[in-house]
Order: sequence, then structure tokens, then C-alpha cells
Amino acid sequence: MIPLARKLRELNNNIIIASGEEHLSLFRNELPGLSYINFTGFKPGYSRFLPQYLSMLFKIPVLLYHILVEHHRLKRIISEYAVDIIISDNRFGLWNKNVTSVYVTHMPLIPLPKSLKFLEPLGVLLHRKIIKKYSLCFIPDLPGNLNLSGRLSHGIKLPDNVRYIGILSRFIDPEQSLNENDVKFHHNTVILSGPEPQREILKQKLVTLLKDKEPQTIMFEGKPGNRSEIGTIGNITFYNHLPASMMKEIIAGSDSIITRSGYTTIMELVSLNCTALIIPTPGQTEQEYLAEYLSEKGWFYTVSQGEIKADILLCPRKTVWQSEVNLQSSILLTEALNELLEKHHRDG
Repeated sequence: MIPLARKLRELNNNIIIASGEEHLSLFRNELPGLSYINFTGFKPGYSRFLPQYLSMLFKIPVLLYHILVEHHRLKRIISEYAVDIIISDNRFGLWNKNVTSVYVTHMPLIPLPKSLKFLEPLGVLLHRKIIKKYSLCFIPDLPGNLNLSGRLSHGIKLPDNVRYIGILSRFIDPEQSLNENDVKFHHNTVILSGPEPQREILKQKLVTLLKDKEPQTIMFEGKPGNRSEIGTIGNITFYNHLPASMMKEIIAGSDSIITRSGYTTIMELVSLNCTALIIPTPGQTEQEYLAEYLSEKGWFYTVSQGEIKADILLCPRKTVWQSEVNLQSSILLTEALNELLEKHHRDG
């Protein structure tokens, strides 16, 4: 959402950010001077014992409740703030027939484990019905073979209102490509993300592995807050979060990178021409698929969380089509936002 908001602000639109409180500090740091609304959404959560798909199955009634609540709350927000365009990140209930609405998702197909794979077409059908409620659906990926999401958004029948908009990254600068000759490698970087308890489980495994290793490791906790550096353990320095410009410099200057296979992280790494060792969250089928798909493409390396051990291979940084991906993404995003604004003015 950050690069989308930046681009729309460049086009002289007034932006309001509505998000859960835990993410608002990130938005305030990256997008100062905007209006902000505390608008908590559905939090799927994780289990220490159950696979993510089973945990989600048990929470479907809670999800349906949140869809109804957020749909009705959106009506009040539209009226109170005179909103005329809504852009929603994977939130099923944020459409309204009186305003132009956009649904953003990278997976019209939600992957299921092998034993339930026969249900995927039903999931695609239900997702299509949700997508059709919106004026447009933006998929942050490229069409064709040079894509990041694989079968999650390719090879399936998509509604007519779907547009590929290229990858989205806080770090993309269409006027400047990363010059590898200017990058100095002198540390490892770990980027943690996702809800507990799996975030903490991975953190402890990697701390044990890296605290006595050279070179230094910089570990991002993925918890935006007032404090940046929050301490050290052995040869590891911990940060809650840093501004995008500082994160970009640290990531690009890494000997190697370890992170989850979350889609936002993947897009940001590709935008910086960086590969990584990606460790999917156990039981989260989307991350497990992305890790397998992108490692088969040769863009990333992967290992399961249970396979982390002392002789784990830290992967050197290498090229992953950054220049071409960023160029195509800039073109696709501009076209999609122009269509969105023209549609709004025409329908309004």
C-alpha cells in the first residue's frame, strides 16, 4: 500500500490511510502528513500446533463477522471523510456501490495442501465473486513468464476487472537502478515478519545459529515503533524497524539475506536485485508454494523452518531480473492508476 499511496499522492490525490493500530506507526513513518484512521481488520493468527489452513478453517465464522462489520463501517467512513475511491489490501468487505473501489490481491487462487487441492477451484470461484464486487482488482505482479506469484494469479480464468500492475515496493526508484559496483558487502541481514508465535520461533532459531558467526548480522524484528535499535546479542544487532531509505541500504549491502517468503518481502527483494534464503511459515500454504516456485526459478533458495541447523547455507546475493521487472512494473502501475482515475471521473 505504501508505493500505491505515494504514487497517488504524486498525482495530487488526498490520501487517507485506514489500518490496524499495529501498522499505523509504519505508515506514519513512511507517509508523514496524511490522515490516519484506526481500522482493525481480521487477524488470522497462527497456531504452534495446527497448520495454518486448519487454523483458518476454524476461524471462518469470525472472518465472516469481520467482513460484515468492516463493510458497514466503511459506509460511515465514506460519509464522514467524503471518500470517493477505496483501495483495499485483501479485505473482502471494503467495497461500496456508491464509490470506485479497488481490491488488491496477489492470489486469486488460494493454495491448499495436497489433500484438499481438489477444493481450489471452489475457492477460485468464491474469490471471483468477491472480486466482481469491486470496480477493479489490482494484482501486484507481471503478466507472462517473468512473474513472482506463479499459479496463484496465472493460468486461471480471471474476471474482466483484473489488472496486473507490476510489483510494488517501497524501494523502487524508476529513475535509478542499483549499481552493484557501489554496494559493499559486510554483513548478513535477517528480516522477520508475520504474526506470533512463528515469528519468535524463527527468531530464536536464527539467533542461536548466527550470534557467534562472522560477519555481523542485522536483524529486523518487523515491529515499527518509536525505538529503532533495540539491542544486541553476540554478533547480532536488532532493530524494530528503520525508514525505507536506511533499510534499502542495509539490505542491498548484505552478504546474504534470510527472510520469510511473504509476498511483500519477495517483491521488495526483487526490486533491489537481491536473492535470499527464504523460510516459509510452517503450515502457511501460500508461503510454502512461493518458496518452492521461486527456488525452482532459481531466484531464491529455500529451507523449511524445521531444517534450520548449524551448517545452514547462507546464500550470496545475485541478480534476479531487477531492471526489467522494475521497468515493466512502473509502466503497468501508471497505466492501472490512470485507468482507475479515469473510471472514477467518468462514473462519478
